[in-house]
Amino acid sequence: MGLQQLCSSRRARVLGLICAAIIGVVVIYIVFTLLTGGGMQFAVELIPSPRTRVGTRCHWDVASQSLYYCDVNGNDSAILRYDYKEDKVYAAGIAGENVTPFVIPIADATNEFAVGLGRRVGRVQWDGKSPKATLKGIVFEVDSDKPGNRFNAAKADPAGRFYGGTMDSDDGFNKASGKVFRYVKGEGVTKVLDNIFISNGMAWDEKLNQFYYIDTGRFDVKGYDYNPSNGNISNEKVIIDYSKNGKHPGFAPDGLTIDTDGNLYVTFFGGSRVDKIDPRNGKILLEIPIPAKQVTAVAFGGPNLDILYVVTASIEDEKTESSGCLYRITGLGTKGFPGVKVII
Repeated sequence: MGLQQLCSSRRARVLGLICAAIIGVVVIYIVFTLLTGGGMQFAVELIPSPRTRVGTRCHWDVASQSLYYCDVNGNDSAILRYDYKEDKVYAAGIAGENVTPFVIPIADATNEFAVGLGRRVGRVQWDGKSPKATLKGIVFEVDSDKPGNRFNAAKADPAGRFYGGTMDSDDGFNKASGKVFRYVKGEGVTKVLDNIFISNGMAWDEKLNQFYYIDTGRFDVKGYDYNPSNGNISNEKVIIDYSKNGKHPGFAPDGLTIDTDGNLYVTFFGGSRVDKIDPRNGKILLEIPIPAKQVTAVAFGGPNLDILYVVTASIEDEKTESSGCLYRITGLGTKGFPGVKVII
């Protein structure tokens, strides 16, 4: 090969490498743009936090600027509190209790919480820092005819009414033995929904009087008309159906929250992501990747309610060091609502 041919060959290779690099950059940009909703530059950040086994639920408390969440099988770290100012997580156990699927601050009380304890709802006292919390008493119990059931999710509606759902402890995906209950102080417990597989995320839109709900075993998000005067729901409809990917598509919708624009944020157990959904048309507006497989719960918080906090679990994802930890997402360009304290 002559000198001129050699130089031409080298130039061709260099140009090829440059073109490949440019194409690579363009592809990366396109992927980033798609993942971030058309150029939105949000950030997903790991918060220094204990590694939970089945971390889930979360409630933003404005007064203490804290995020409360739980570890269903945490035992010594059953209930947890992330302190925004300290950027630190505190955890506590409840003596004699092994299953704690939710924690909700109680209205008109200091350092008291409604905590799920199997099929019971207990009143627990905790200062937010001590490693031990104290069970003050049982408020009510459900599913007495189904001793194999347990609570799996609960939240207070905009009026402070308790809404909580149950599931079969051993085989939730195959046994629709759960229910959703409403508890009103002075009135007691009312069954709201029946034939539930795995009761999970709940959210309310006060502007549209809508209640949104996830039964994980049905792989969808449903909507209901919501009556704010009595808490009743009616006219069930499917907002988005993920079961089209098969009965067990490898991921399942789990936690749920809503922003001030009425958009929903859905977490996925086994899906490593959070979806932003417009419930008016069922369209996915944004997919937010999370560096943990089991993404379980979300809530807006922070001083301006513009940080999306994400809880994860380490179960079946033990090799991922950041699984079971707490995350925060900033730069979403939207805000949410503070958690509503429960009246019990």
